Amino acid sequence: MKIVFLIAAAVMIAVALTALLLPLIRQGRKSGRSRGVFALTLAIAFVLPLTAAGLYLLIGTPAALNGVNAEAGQPLTLPQAIDELRAHLAQQPNDQQGWMLLAQTSTMQRDPAAARDAYDHVLQLNANNAEAMVGWAETDSMTRIDHMIEGRALELLKRAVQLQPDSQRGLWLLGISDFQHGDYREAAATWRVLQPQLEPGSKVAQAVAEQIAVADARDGDAPADASSSAPAATPGGAALQVQVTLASALKSKVAASDTLFVYARAENGPPMPLAVAKLDASQLPTSVTLTDAMAMTPAMKLSSVTHVFVGARISHSGQPIAQPGDLEGDAGIVAVDSKTPITISIDKVH
Repeated sequence: MKIVFLIAAAVMIAVALTALLLPLIRQGRKSGRSRGVFALTLAIAFVLPLTAAGLYLLIGTPAALNGVNAEAGQPLTLPQAIDELRAHLAQQPNDQQGWMLLAQTSTMQRDPAAARDAYDHVLQLNANNAEAMVGWAETDSMTRIDHMIEGRALELLKRAVQLQPDSQRGLWLLGISDFQHGDYREAAATWRVLQPQLEPGSKVAQAVAEQIAVADARDGDAPADASSSAPAATPGGAALQVQVTLASALKSKVAASDTLFVYARAENGPPMPLAVAKLDASQLPTSVTLTDAMAMTPAMKLSSVTHVFVGARISHSGQPIAQPGDLEGDAGIVAVDSKTPITISIDKVH
């Protein structure tokens, strides 16, 4: 049974990786992105957790799985393998390695909420598990529409790097958080700590060097507040001017504490915004310039695509993920090189 489960898990991971990476690579090649960025994502975000999962499968397969379907001689399907693991954890909730395996496979299945919950179980069992801290932070960002790394996620990342200074994935994500918040100097410094751990001359090392160069350039050119509505001084970068108004019929539904998000995301691609601005809803009507400096990650920005979906949302909760009752509007798909101001009327209730 151990062999069957190992094969099932391996197939699960292979299928998930294919589903995740092929669209990313195709989109990246169309937009002229360096292959090094994808190599970096693969090596840091996936290879390390897969290694941990493989070790667990070899030495820690749940005993509860032994014999399942043995009489019928049928291998487990992927959903059955996960169900069996969940059943085992329901009976043995203190199996730290089991929760780690569930977290990693849930991530590969593109279910970050389930992965974050599994990592949370690990942290309840071992508050100093640096790998679980990094995993929780990463999957928490995946559940957010803006993919920001902040709050508990950022605190866990900082603690993880303190406990495990050679955590490559932790250092990479910590630098991403700095970059997201417009602290480009700190992002570059964090990634420079990562550099010596990488094989010199490898694609991963080259990709990290490229991102350090981007951060260094923005440190000199971009405003410190990446969510500011002011245009960024990024020569050659994309910039979209967006004029946002609120329909008269919805004005009574806006509270003084509400938050306005104006964003642009790829026409075809992940839901993560390529640029996002956060303002007080009381500033409406307003004009916002979305630029490359507002990117959530260095590799995904306005100038990396040709067309984007531009929208605006008034959030009652202050969170970027749409909630029932939030107010929305959009301008549809527009060309990134458009010089004409884009107009959005917030006229719908989510």
